Parts: sequence; structure tokens; C-alpha cells
Amino acid sequence: MSDEELTALMQAINNRYGLDFTNYERTSLKRGIIRLMMKHNMESIIELWSSVLRDNEFFLNAIDDLLVNLTELFRNPDVWIKLRDTVLPEIPNKSLKIWHAGCSTGEEVYTMNIVLETLNLLNRTKLVASDLSNKALAKAKKGDYSLVTLKQYLVPFLKFLPERDMEDYFDFQDKHATIKSKYKSNVTFKKHNLVMDTMEDKFDIIFCRNVMIYFDETLKHRVLDLLHNCLKDDGYLIIGYYDIMPDYGKDKFGIYDVKTRIYRKISTTN
Repeated sequence: MSDEELTALMQAINNRYGLDFTNYERTSLKRGIIRLMMKHNMESIIELWSSVLRDNEFFLNAIDDLLVNLTELFRNPDVWIKLRDTVLPEIPNKSLKIWHAGCSTGEEVYTMNIVLETLNLLNRTKLVASDLSNKALAKAKKGDYSLVTLKQYLVPFLKFLPERDMEDYFDFQDKHATIKSKYKSNVTFKKHNLVMDTMEDKFDIIFCRNVMIYFDETLKHRVLDLLHNCLKDDGYLIIGYYDIMPDYGKDKFGIYDVKTRIYRKISTTN
């Protein structure tokens, strides 16, 4: 696929659906388009073009192929240990608000609630979990995962909770398990496009992990402005291990902990 073909397709998607992918990282987008074409046995970009522009349902499902959703229960356990032992005890608020921007299928959201419970903060915290993908959000709301998937999460889970069992947090069936309802009750799921939509709430902590890897510098700046505006003074931003904070963001977020990619908001009034 040529750069010209990619640009034309992204512009057509923007015109048809109001979703602007033109400044997403081009190599990642090309990989996503190839995945999509292979999945549907398409031999030319013309076939994809026709399906995307004529079939609304096809395109909405295609978002999951264009943007790979990667998340795990207790992914990078050191992050959660740092949150439990240092970050959360430092926050003075009696009630907390946390935003998971790009929540994917929800494992990160439920991990956060398990962490909150260990500090008796679960019932005093409200979570907003957002994503661009309807499919990912539906799975996240359900909180249902295959036993094969949960087995892959066992090692990081035990690093954080070495004396607990997954049965303490999930209701197990024959081939799948569902997160217990108390870990869902404080979560609001919503569809949200980080590069186009606003967010009016103010949060103590924002997770935006391994999302900016898809953006070029223009979109990274736009997203960092949004995240900075949505954080309370001295609030925390947690990015992914594969994300790199642009120089533009270093005036907005100071390093709190390099190892775990935790930053703290720099107030513009300081």
C-alpha cells in the first residue's frame, strides 16, 4: 500500500464517519489495514475501500483491527505495587476519580479496583473507562474472560497478591470466568475518541498506557493537552512501557517514577 493510498483512505473515513486517523502513526496503520484485508480475504485496497465506505457495521468492527487492543490483568506488576505502596497513600482526597483512557477489554480497570480494595478505597473511588472500540467496551463491561486468558495472567497476579487466589475476584464457570460484581459497580464505561472528544471531569489519576504509540507528534501534543487539563493539581499520569513522553509533555508532566512510567502534573500556574 502506498502512502497516497493510505492518506486517501484515511481522508475518506474521516469524511464518512468523522473519525480522523490521518495523524496516526503510519506504520501501525498500514499493519492494521493488512490485518483487516487478510481477515476478510481481500486482495486489493479497492475491496477494502468499498466495504469501509458502504458498510457502517463493517467499519465499526474494523476499528479493532486497525488499533490493536493490548491489555492484561496486573500487566507490569511493578506499576501496581508502586500505586499501592506509594501513590495512592499520598493522595489526600477522601474520594478519588480515576480515568482509564483506552481501557480496551477492561483488565486494567478491574486490576485497579482490586488494588483499591487492598487499601479500603474501593467504595470511595469512581472510575471512568473509555475506548474508541464498541467491541472492546462491550467485553470490558461484561468482565468475562476465558480460562485460557486468565491462566496467562496468573504470574503477574501472584506477584502482586502472592497469598490470594483468582477465585477471590472471579466467578468461575467451565471455560470462562467473570469478574465479581463489586468490582464493576463503581465503573462508568463510555465510548470516547482521545484525539477528537473532550472530557469535562477532573481526575486524581489518569491511565493512558500504550496508546500514544499509535499517534504522530501532532496528535500526541493534542492528547497531552487533554490529559493535563483533565488532571487535578498534582494528579498522576501513567503511560505505557512502550510510550515515550515527547519533549512537549515535559513542561506539563514531571517524572514521578521512571521505572513505572508514572508522571505528575505540573500546574501551569506554578
